[in-house]
Amino acid sequence: MDRLAVMETYLRVVETRSFSAAARRLNVGQPAVSKSVAQLEKRLGVRLLVRSTRCLKPTEAGQDFYERARRIVDEAEQAHLAARGAGVGLAGRLRVSAAVTLSRLHIVPRLQCFLQAHPNLSVDLLLNDRQIDLIGEGVDVALRTGVLRDSALTVRRLATCRRLVLGTPAYFERAGTPSRPADLLRHAAVVYTEQREGAGGECWSFRKDGAETSIMLSGRLRVGAAEGVRAAVIAGLGFAIASEWMFAPEIARGTVRPVLCDWALPMLDLWAVFPTGRLASAKARAFAAFVEAELRRPHSAAE
Repeated sequence: MDRLAVMETYLRVVETRSFSAAARRLNVGQPAVSKSVAQLEKRLGVRLLVRSTRCLKPTEAGQDFYERARRIVDEAEQAHLAARGAGVGLAGRLRVSAAVTLSRLHIVPRLQCFLQAHPNLSVDLLLNDRQIDLIGEGVDVALRTGVLRDSALTVRRLATCRRLVLGTPAYFERAGTPSRPADLLRHAAVVYTEQREGAGGECWSFRKDGAETSIMLSGRLRVGAAEGVRAAVIAGLGFAIASEWMFAPEIARGTVRPVLCDWALPMLDLWAVFPTGRLASAKARAFAAFVEAELRRPHSAAE
């Protein structure tokens, strides 16, 4: 096995934390993976992995080797694609991390176009509202919203969306339609606890005609997943402050409607995040460009 292949095997072991999982991803036998890593450790003269009954994790030397090997493998992939020519298309496996609702409503329904454009590429879509360890999970690109607190991340802004105060017509008919932000304090708020707003997910600033007012939301119902927020609002349990993306189909149908439309909330950014210390691969960049183009289509939010 050549050195590049050995590096790639080691990368898969670190990313999956398992010899057997790495073997499945590489489509080889587990003994071959174990032997490759053992020979690598012998050649380097240093232990790269700490083995336990539950999983594997890299040592300090192993993590350093992982990051350097990741860059080498990525650069080799770029060189290979350049040599073959842009017309050949992308190949291999792309691992994408994204939030559940954004993916379900705006990415998965359009993914067929991306797959058809790149028939030799397969996609692993890891859906989770919580941020995950990109390097540990072997992620090529993550789609994240809101304020990114880690300034060391390699990122690209893909799209921007309005935030709105949203509820069902039946709810506002029953509870009254607010005419100013302070009125929301007398309403039932569905609070999304995974909001990543930088200044606190429950404090919201509204702007109108150059004036600004802030309110601190509290509610009896706090939900840690966007799908739960959607279900609660649609069921008429209260209102939520959420992105237009989160309720795009219901807004289009009129089953959920915005209020306080003359007041502006902070916009929400969508970012493509690439693992720190890695060269963004051609397939990761292509996927980010695809998402950017799809979200900018005039009718994409309403589909």
